Amino acid sequence: MHIKRAGLLIALGAVAALPALGGAQMNQQKFQSEGRVDAIFARSGAVEAAYGFTVPAGIYVRSGLVAGIGAGRHGVDGRTDAIARFSMDPFRQSRWAPYAGAGLSGRYRSERDGGSRAYLLVFLGVEGPLPLGATAGWVPAFELGLGGGARIGVILRRGVNARR
Repeated sequence: MHIKRAGLLIALGAVAALPALGGAQMNQQKFQSEGRVDAIFARSGAVEAAYGFTVPAGIYVRSGLVAGIGAGRHGVDGRTDAIARFSMDPFRQSRWAPYAGAGLSGRYRSERDGGSRAYLLVFLGVEGPLPLGATAGWVPAFELGLGGGARIGVILRRGVNARR
C-alpha cells in the first residue's frame, strides 16, 4: 500500500514537472529595453536619441528610466525621464494597443536655452505588434506628450513574451 502511494506521488510530480522541462511554459521577460528618437517643441526645442528600460510594476504598469542626448537650439541638450506606463492591453490581445504614462523629466540645456530644469511629464502612445508568428522581437511605438515642451517620439521597443 505504501509503495503504491509513493509511486503515485512520484508519477504526479513527474507529470507536473514535464511542461516546465519541455519548454511549454516560457519564462516571462522582466527587463524591456527601447531605443527612441524624440523631438521636443518649446522655446528651446531639441531632437534627441535616447535609450530606456522598464520593468513590471504590476500587470498593467511598467516603470523605468529613459536617458537621451541630442542637439538643442544653442548646443547639446539632454534629458532623463523617470516614467510609469499603463498599458490598456497588457496581454497582446490586439495588434496595436494604446498606453498612457506619467513621470518626471529633467532637461539639461545651456543657460542660453533656460538651463537645467525638472518638469512633470505626461504622454499617450500606441505600441505595435510583434513580428508575425514571433514570441519575441522589436515592436514599433509612437508617443505624444508634454514635459519641458510638446514631445513626439518614435520608439523601437523590445517585445516582451506574451505581454506588453
